[in-house]
Amino acid sequence: MSKEQEYFKTNAALWDAKTRIHLKSAFYNQNAFVNGATSLKQIELAGLPQLPGKSLLHSQCHFGQDTLSLQRMGAQCTGIDLSPVAIDTATQLNKELGLDAEFLCSNVYALDQHLMDTYDIVFTSYGVIGWLPDLKRWAEQLVKRLKPGGTFYMVEFHPCMYMFDWDTKQIDYRYFNNGEPYVEEEQGTYADKSADIKLKEYFWQHSIGDLMTALIDQGLSITRFQEYDYSPYDLFGGKGKRAEDEYIFEVNGTNIPLVFELKGIKE
Repeated sequence: MSKEQEYFKTNAALWDAKTRIHLKSAFYNQNAFVNGATSLKQIELAGLPQLPGKSLLHSQCHFGQDTLSLQRMGAQCTGIDLSPVAIDTATQLNKELGLDAEFLCSNVYALDQHLMDTYDIVFTSYGVIGWLPDLKRWAEQLVKRLKPGGTFYMVEFHPCMYMFDWDTKQIDYRYFNNGEPYVEEEQGTYADKSADIKLKEYFWQHSIGDLMTALIDQGLSITRFQEYDYSPYDLFGGKGKRAEDEYIFEVNGTNIPLVFELKGIKE
């Protein structure tokens, strides 16, 4: 087994375990979702293109809440994820809700081995690219799945946020990717800090420049790039709440960027 295969095998096991916890967590509020609440946040609700009648590929979809929210809004959605448990959960949820989305268990790097369709929209969001060692292959796979003139849309946590230890507010991680992963074992998950889970994880840091270059090199024309000084998710243990669904992270009295939004059109 190669190093990269070991990285993904380890991370798939991690997300299998996380899915079981996340499904029951207040963070994901599954009961509200089942009863009609959207899991999408205001940034992407405002930034996504018109969805009714459009085909949409959701990359790294976890257990499908966002995918199914998009399906409810009129898109015909396909979700992919590395975790078999996440995809099984999404498939069951899709059935229970009487929706018509599709879900596929696949590493995004191997997408062209499992999926030949092209889509009007490719969507990915919040905590996705840090699990990938190489953005060039990621961009190649996702842009390949776009129809000519199709829209690529992502909302993601800003790499500046990932430079800091959130408890000490000290810089503990690099900004630029040197190819080597960080390896950690963290107690609990972002959705439930007290959860009985402690598994190894591999993750990578990527600069905005790496991201932009990877997408542009695949023929994507960037039409929007916006940075935000808040996260719509409470990642910091209840600290820094500025407004509903707005959590800031201050370092020496200054807000750092926490989220960015990117939209592009395939030429």
